[in-house]
Amino acid sequence: MSEHYREVEEAGFKAFNTVANSIKFNYNTILNYFHNRSTNAAAESFNAKIKAFRSQFRGVKNVEFFLFRLTRIFA
Repeated sequence: MSEHYREVEEAGFKAFNTVANSIKFNYNTILNYFHNRSTNAAAESFNAKIKAFRSQFRGVKNVEFFLFRLTRIFA
């Protein structure tokens, strides 16, 4: 595998180097998907729900009540 990284680095294309570095940095996480079929889709979905909920209640002054409502609706 390292031979491929070296070839990409020697090619001199910055975009390829960026991709190669991203793969190198996230290598174990990428392989984890193929080993366990696990993703962070549930966390991303929950994050999207929080963002949608938050957009409905812009300007909330009472953060404690906001968090209470959030846990009652999504927990």
